Amino acid sequence: MYTLSDFDFNLPPERIAQFPLPDRSASRLLQLDGEQITDRHFADIVGQLQPGDLLVMNNTRVLKARFFGVKETGGQVEVLVERVVDPRTVLAQVRASKSPKPGTKIRLADAFDVTTGERSGEFFTLIFDADVFELIEVHGSLPLPPYIDHSASEFDEQRYQTVYSKEPGAVAAPTAGLHFDQPLLDKLAAKGVKLAYVTLHVGAGTFQPVRVENLDEHKMHSEWYTIPQETVDAVRAAKAAGRDVVAVGTTSLRALESASQSGELKAGSDDTALFITPGYKFRTVTRLITNFHLPKSTLMMLVSAFAGYEEIRKAYAHAIDHEYRFFSYGDAMLLTTQSRF
Repeated sequence: MYTLSDFDFNLPPERIAQFPLPDRSASRLLQLDGEQITDRHFADIVGQLQPGDLLVMNNTRVLKARFFGVKETGGQVEVLVERVVDPRTVLAQVRASKSPKPGTKIRLADAFDVTTGERSGEFFTLIFDADVFELIEVHGSLPLPPYIDHSASEFDEQRYQTVYSKEPGAVAAPTAGLHFDQPLLDKLAAKGVKLAYVTLHVGAGTFQPVRVENLDEHKMHSEWYTIPQETVDAVRAAKAAGRDVVAVGTTSLRALESASQSGELKAGSDDTALFITPGYKFRTVTRLITNFHLPKSTLMMLVSAFAGYEEIRKAYAHAIDHEYRFFSYGDAMLLTTQSRF
Protein backbone atom coordinates (compact mmCIF):
# COMPACT_ATOMS: atom_id res chain seq x y z
CA MET A 1 0.00 0.00 0.00
CA TYR A 2 1.51 3.31 -1.10
CA THR A 3 1.27 6.48 0.99
CA LEU A 4 1.72 10.12 0.13
CA SER A 5 5.38 10.13 1.17
CA ASP A 6 6.13 7.51 -1.48
CA PHE A 7 5.52 10.13 -4.17
CA ASP A 8 7.78 12.85 -2.79
CA PHE A 9 11.13 13.77 -4.32
CA ASN A 10 13.64 16.57 -4.01
CA LEU A 11 13.62 18.93 -6.99
CA PRO A 12 16.25 21.69 -7.19
CA PRO A 13 14.43 25.00 -7.85
CA GLU A 14 16.59 25.69 -10.90
CA ARG A 15 15.07 22.65 -12.63
CA ILE A 16 11.64 24.36 -12.76
CA ALA A 17 11.22 25.90 -16.21
CA GLN A 18 10.12 29.53 -15.88
CA PHE A 19 9.83 30.26 -19.60
CA PRO A 20 9.04 28.15 -22.67
CA LEU A 21 11.68 27.47 -25.30
CA PRO A 22 11.39 29.64 -28.44
CA ASP A 23 10.50 26.58 -30.53
CA ARG A 24 7.79 24.26 -29.24
CA SER A 25 9.29 21.02 -30.55
CA ALA A 26 12.84 21.85 -29.36
CA SER A 27 12.15 20.36 -25.92
CA ARG A 28 13.90 17.22 -24.75
CA LEU A 29 12.13 13.88 -24.50
CA LEU A 30 12.89 11.18 -21.96
CA GLN A 31 11.64 7.85 -23.28
CA LEU A 32 10.88 5.17 -20.70
CA ASP A 33 10.20 1.61 -21.85
CA GLY A 34 10.13 -0.69 -18.86
CA GLU A 35 13.48 -0.07 -17.17
CA GLN A 36 15.13 1.34 -20.31
CA ILE A 37 15.69 5.11 -20.33
CA THR A 38 16.61 6.90 -23.56
CA ASP A 39 17.37 10.61 -23.92
CA ARG A 40 15.89 12.14 -27.06
CA HIS A 41 14.64 15.41 -28.52
CA PHE A 42 10.89 15.91 -28.71
CA ALA A 43 10.96 16.02 -32.51
CA ASP A 44 12.18 12.40 -32.34
CA ILE A 45 8.62 11.44 -31.42
CA VAL A 46 7.95 10.90 -35.14
CA GLY A 47 10.38 7.99 -35.17
CA GLN A 48 8.88 6.42 -32.06
CA LEU A 49 5.36 6.15 -33.50
CA GLN A 50 4.18 3.84 -36.24
CA PRO A 51 1.65 4.26 -39.06
CA GLY A 52 -1.79 3.59 -37.64
CA ASP A 53 -0.89 4.64 -34.10
CA LEU A 54 -3.44 7.08 -32.68
CA LEU A 55 -2.54 10.30 -30.86
CA VAL A 56 -5.41 11.54 -28.69
CA MET A 57 -5.13 15.24 -27.84
CA ASN A 58 -7.03 17.52 -25.48
CA ASN A 59 -8.35 20.48 -27.48
CA THR A 60 -9.38 22.60 -24.49
CA ARG A 61 -8.46 26.28 -24.60
CA VAL A 62 -7.16 28.17 -21.55
CA LEU A 63 -9.33 31.06 -20.39
CA LYS A 64 -7.94 34.40 -19.26
CA ALA A 65 -9.41 33.39 -15.95
CA ARG A 66 -7.65 35.63 -13.39
CA PHE A 67 -9.15 38.94 -12.25
CA PHE A 68 -8.45 41.54 -9.60
CA GLY A 69 -11.30 43.61 -8.25
CA VAL A 70 -12.95 45.36 -5.33
CA LYS A 71 -16.07 44.74 -3.28
CA GLU A 72 -18.63 47.47 -2.69
CA THR A 73 -16.99 48.01 0.70
CA GLY A 74 -13.67 48.72 -1.01
CA GLY A 75 -12.03 45.44 -0.01
CA GLN A 76 -9.57 43.96 -2.50
CA VAL A 77 -10.51 40.71 -4.22
CA GLU A 78 -8.70 38.20 -6.45
CA VAL A 79 -10.84 35.90 -8.58
CA LEU A 80 -9.81 32.78 -10.45
CA VAL A 81 -12.56 31.32 -12.62
CA GLU A 82 -12.60 27.54 -12.17
CA ARG A 83 -15.49 26.53 -14.41
CA VAL A 84 -18.01 28.17 -16.74
CA VAL A 85 -21.44 26.84 -15.76
CA ASP A 86 -23.50 28.69 -18.39
CA PRO A 87 -23.11 31.88 -20.49
CA ARG A 88 -23.70 34.09 -17.43
CA THR A 89 -22.48 31.96 -14.51
CA VAL A 90 -19.11 30.65 -13.31
CA LEU A 91 -17.66 28.85 -10.31
CA ALA A 92 -14.56 30.64 -9.04
CA GLN A 93 -12.01 30.82 -6.28
CA VAL A 94 -12.37 34.15 -4.50
CA ARG A 95 -9.59 35.48 -2.28
CA ALA A 96 -10.55 38.33 0.02
CA SER A 97 -9.89 39.40 3.60
CA LYS A 98 -13.51 38.46 4.32
CA SER A 99 -15.52 36.01 2.23
CA PRO A 100 -18.28 37.77 0.27
CA LYS A 101 -21.87 36.89 1.14
CA PRO A 102 -24.49 35.97 -1.49
CA GLY A 103 -25.70 39.09 -3.26
CA THR A 104 -22.39 40.94 -2.90
CA LYS A 105 -21.36 42.94 -5.97
CA ILE A 106 -17.72 42.83 -7.04
CA ARG A 107 -16.17 45.15 -9.60
CA LEU A 108 -13.68 43.20 -11.72
CA ALA A 109 -10.82 44.69 -13.74
CA ASP A 110 -12.44 48.11 -13.17
CA ALA A 111 -14.67 47.18 -16.10
CA PHE A 112 -17.79 45.20 -15.08
CA ASP A 113 -19.68 43.90 -12.07
CA VAL A 114 -20.43 40.36 -10.94
CA THR A 115 -22.79 39.24 -8.19
CA THR A 116 -21.95 36.45 -5.79
CA GLY A 117 -24.37 33.56 -5.44
CA GLU A 118 -24.33 30.53 -3.16
CA ARG A 119 -21.15 28.68 -2.24
CA SER A 120 -20.43 25.39 -3.99
CA GLY A 121 -17.87 23.65 -1.82
CA GLU A 122 -14.65 25.64 -2.00
CA PHE A 123 -15.94 27.74 -4.91
CA PHE A 124 -18.18 30.79 -5.17
CA THR A 125 -20.92 31.14 -7.76
CA LEU A 126 -20.45 34.40 -9.68
CA ILE A 127 -23.19 35.81 -11.93
CA PHE A 128 -22.00 37.97 -14.83
CA ASP A 129 -24.06 40.74 -16.44
CA ALA A 130 -23.05 39.77 -20.00
CA ASP A 131 -21.50 36.84 -21.89
CA VAL A 132 -18.90 35.16 -19.68
CA PHE A 133 -16.53 34.19 -22.48
CA GLU A 134 -16.47 37.68 -24.00
CA LEU A 135 -15.79 39.41 -20.68
CA ILE A 136 -13.09 36.90 -19.73
CA GLU A 137 -11.32 37.24 -23.08
CA VAL A 138 -11.38 41.05 -23.07
CA HIS A 139 -10.69 41.82 -19.39
CA GLY A 140 -9.06 38.75 -17.81
CA SER A 141 -5.43 37.72 -17.56
CA LEU A 142 -3.88 34.33 -18.24
CA PRO A 143 -3.49 32.29 -15.02
CA LEU A 144 0.03 30.89 -15.18
CA PRO A 145 0.83 28.05 -12.75
CA PRO A 146 1.74 29.03 -9.16
CA TYR A 147 5.37 27.91 -9.54
CA ILE A 148 6.00 30.35 -12.42
CA ASP A 149 7.22 33.59 -10.92
CA HIS A 150 6.37 36.13 -13.64
CA SER A 151 3.08 37.61 -14.80
CA ALA A 152 1.70 36.45 -18.12
CA SER A 153 3.07 38.31 -21.14
CA GLU A 154 1.82 38.36 -24.73
CA PHE A 155 4.34 35.57 -25.43
CA ASP A 156 2.81 33.47 -22.62
CA GLU A 157 -0.67 34.07 -24.02
CA GLN A 158 0.46 32.44 -27.23
CA ARG A 159 2.75 29.72 -25.83
CA TYR A 160 0.53 28.59 -22.95
CA GLN A 161 -2.01 27.38 -25.51
CA THR A 162 -1.67 24.32 -27.72
CA VAL A 163 -1.68 25.03 -31.46
CA TYR A 164 -4.86 22.93 -31.72
CA SER A 165 -6.75 24.53 -28.79
CA LYS A 166 -10.39 25.02 -29.70
CA GLU A 167 -12.89 24.68 -26.84
CA PRO A 168 -12.58 27.45 -24.18
CA GLY A 169 -12.97 26.36 -20.59
CA ALA A 170 -9.65 25.42 -18.96
CA VAL A 171 -7.75 27.40 -16.34
CA ALA A 172 -4.53 25.47 -16.96
CA ALA A 173 -3.00 24.19 -20.18
CA PRO A 174 -2.80 20.51 -21.12
CA THR A 175 0.96 20.98 -21.13
CA ALA A 176 2.10 17.84 -22.95
CA GLY A 177 0.45 19.30 -26.03
CA LEU A 178 2.55 22.48 -25.87
CA HIS A 179 5.45 20.61 -27.53
CA PHE A 180 3.59 20.10 -30.80
CA ASP A 181 3.87 22.68 -33.57
CA GLN A 182 2.18 22.47 -36.96
CA PRO A 183 5.26 21.21 -38.88
CA LEU A 184 5.60 18.33 -36.38
CA LEU A 185 1.91 17.49 -36.69
CA ASP A 186 2.31 17.50 -40.47
CA LYS A 187 5.24 15.05 -40.24
CA LEU A 188 3.21 12.72 -38.05
CA ALA A 189 0.28 12.84 -40.47
CA ALA A 190 2.59 12.17 -43.42
CA LYS A 191 3.88 9.06 -41.62
CA GLY A 192 0.34 7.77 -41.18
CA VAL A 193 -0.07 8.53 -37.47
CA LYS A 194 -3.73 9.30 -36.79
CA LEU A 195 -5.04 12.17 -34.66
CA ALA A 196 -8.19 12.36 -32.54
CA TYR A 197 -9.43 14.81 -29.92
CA VAL A 198 -11.12 14.89 -26.55
CA THR A 199 -12.00 17.92 -24.44
CA LEU A 200 -11.20 18.06 -20.73
CA HIS A 201 -11.32 21.47 -19.11
CA VAL A 202 -8.34 21.47 -16.77
CA GLY A 203 -9.08 22.97 -13.35
CA ALA A 204 -6.80 24.71 -10.88
CA GLY A 205 -6.93 21.57 -8.75
CA THR A 206 -4.35 20.03 -11.07
CA PHE A 207 -1.66 22.00 -9.17
CA GLN A 208 -2.84 21.04 -5.69
CA PRO A 209 -0.71 18.59 -3.70
CA VAL A 210 -2.36 15.74 -1.87
CA ARG A 211 -2.49 16.63 1.83
CA VAL A 212 -3.39 13.31 3.47
CA GLU A 213 -0.86 10.53 4.02
CA ASN A 214 -3.52 7.86 3.51
CA LEU A 215 -4.40 8.10 -0.19
CA ASP A 216 -7.83 6.55 0.41
CA GLU A 217 -8.77 9.74 2.25
CA HIS A 218 -7.95 12.06 -0.66
CA LYS A 219 -10.89 13.80 -2.35
CA MET A 220 -10.04 14.17 -6.03
CA HIS A 221 -10.93 17.41 -7.81
CA SER A 222 -13.46 16.99 -10.62
CA GLU A 223 -13.16 18.13 -14.23
CA TRP A 224 -15.59 18.14 -17.15
CA TYR A 225 -14.81 16.11 -20.27
CA THR A 226 -16.32 15.24 -23.64
CA ILE A 227 -15.48 12.24 -25.85
CA PRO A 228 -16.79 12.58 -29.44
CA GLN A 229 -18.05 9.50 -31.25
CA GLU A 230 -15.41 9.96 -33.95
CA THR A 231 -12.71 9.60 -31.29
CA VAL A 232 -14.33 6.41 -30.02
CA ASP A 233 -14.35 5.10 -33.60
CA ALA A 234 -10.67 6.04 -34.07
CA VAL A 235 -9.69 4.26 -30.84
CA ARG A 236 -11.56 1.12 -31.86
CA ALA A 237 -9.90 1.17 -35.28
CA ALA A 238 -6.41 1.54 -33.76
CA LYS A 239 -7.00 -1.28 -31.27
CA ALA A 240 -8.45 -3.56 -33.96
CA ALA A 241 -5.29 -3.00 -36.02
CA GLY A 242 -3.05 -3.72 -33.04
CA ARG A 243 -1.76 -0.13 -32.92
CA ASP A 244 -1.05 2.06 -29.91
CA VAL A 245 -3.49 4.54 -28.40
CA VAL A 246 -1.20 7.36 -27.26
CA ALA A 247 -2.65 9.92 -24.86
CA VAL A 248 -1.10 13.37 -25.24
CA GLY A 249 -1.09 14.42 -21.60
CA THR A 250 -2.60 13.13 -18.40
CA THR A 251 -5.78 15.09 -19.12
CA SER A 252 -6.39 13.15 -22.33
CA LEU A 253 -5.64 9.94 -20.45
CA ARG A 254 -8.06 10.79 -17.62
CA ALA A 255 -10.81 11.58 -20.12
CA LEU A 256 -10.27 8.35 -22.05
CA GLU A 257 -10.01 6.17 -18.95
CA SER A 258 -13.00 7.87 -17.29
CA ALA A 259 -15.12 7.07 -20.33
CA SER A 260 -13.84 3.46 -20.34
CA GLN A 261 -14.97 2.40 -16.86
CA SER A 262 -17.57 0.03 -18.30
CA GLY A 263 -14.75 -1.87 -20.02
CA GLU A 264 -14.89 -0.12 -23.37
CA LEU A 265 -14.65 3.51 -24.43
CA LYS A 266 -18.00 5.31 -24.78
CA ALA A 267 -18.81 8.70 -26.28
CA GLY A 268 -20.40 11.41 -24.16
CA SER A 269 -19.81 14.15 -21.60
CA ASP A 270 -19.49 13.91 -17.84
CA ASP A 271 -17.65 15.05 -14.73
CA THR A 272 -14.67 12.94 -13.74
CA ALA A 273 -13.02 12.60 -10.37
CA LEU A 274 -11.06 9.51 -11.40
CA PHE A 275 -8.08 9.06 -9.07
CA ILE A 276 -5.47 6.79 -10.67
CA THR A 277 -2.91 5.20 -8.34
CA PRO A 278 -0.61 2.16 -8.71
CA GLY A 279 -2.71 -0.95 -9.19
CA TYR A 280 -5.17 0.73 -11.56
CA LYS A 281 -5.94 -1.33 -14.69
CA PHE A 282 -5.72 0.81 -17.82
CA ARG A 283 -8.48 0.03 -20.29
CA THR A 284 -7.77 2.22 -23.33
CA VAL A 285 -4.40 4.03 -23.27
CA THR A 286 -1.20 2.11 -24.08
CA ARG A 287 1.34 4.96 -24.29
CA LEU A 288 1.49 8.41 -22.73
CA ILE A 289 3.25 11.68 -23.60
CA THR A 290 3.51 13.84 -20.50
CA ASN A 291 5.60 16.50 -18.78
CA PHE A 292 7.31 16.06 -15.40
CA HIS A 293 4.98 16.51 -12.43
CA LEU A 294 4.94 18.04 -8.97
CA PRO A 295 6.03 15.98 -5.94
CA LYS A 296 3.15 14.48 -3.93
CA SER A 297 0.71 15.22 -6.76
CA THR A 298 -2.04 12.99 -8.13
CA LEU A 299 -0.24 13.14 -11.48
CA MET A 300 2.90 11.58 -9.96
CA MET A 301 0.66 8.77 -8.79
CA LEU A 302 -0.92 8.46 -12.23
CA VAL A 303 2.37 8.12 -14.12
CA SER A 304 3.64 5.67 -11.47
CA ALA A 305 0.53 3.56 -12.06
CA PHE A 306 1.08 3.74 -15.81
CA ALA A 307 4.81 3.07 -16.18
CA GLY A 308 5.71 1.48 -12.84
CA TYR A 309 6.54 3.04 -9.48
CA GLU A 310 10.24 2.11 -9.35
CA GLU A 311 10.68 2.89 -13.05
CA ILE A 312 9.26 6.40 -12.61
CA ARG A 313 11.45 7.01 -9.54
CA LYS A 314 14.54 6.11 -11.57
CA ALA A 315 13.40 8.15 -14.57
CA TYR A 316 12.83 11.27 -12.45
CA ALA A 317 16.23 10.86 -10.76
CA HIS A 318 17.78 10.54 -14.23
CA ALA A 319 15.94 13.65 -15.43
CA ILE A 320 17.16 15.70 -12.47
CA ASP A 321 20.75 14.47 -12.86
CA HIS A 322 20.68 15.24 -16.61
CA GLU A 323 19.16 18.70 -16.14
CA TYR A 324 15.81 18.20 -17.76
CA ARG A 325 13.38 21.11 -17.39
CA PHE A 326 10.36 20.41 -15.17
CA PHE A 327 6.64 21.22 -15.05
CA SER A 328 4.40 23.16 -17.47
CA TYR A 329 7.09 24.86 -19.56
CA GLY A 330 9.52 21.97 -19.19
CA ASP A 331 10.52 18.88 -21.14
CA ALA A 332 8.48 15.75 -21.85
CA MET A 333 8.41 12.00 -21.31
CA LEU A 334 7.19 9.18 -23.54
CA LEU A 335 5.92 6.32 -21.38
CA THR A 336 4.71 2.83 -22.22
CA THR A 337 2.15 1.17 -19.98
CA GLN A 338 3.57 -1.25 -17.42
CA SER A 339 1.23 -3.97 -18.66
CA ARG A 340 3.48 -4.34 -21.71
CA PHE A 341 6.37 -5.65 -19.61
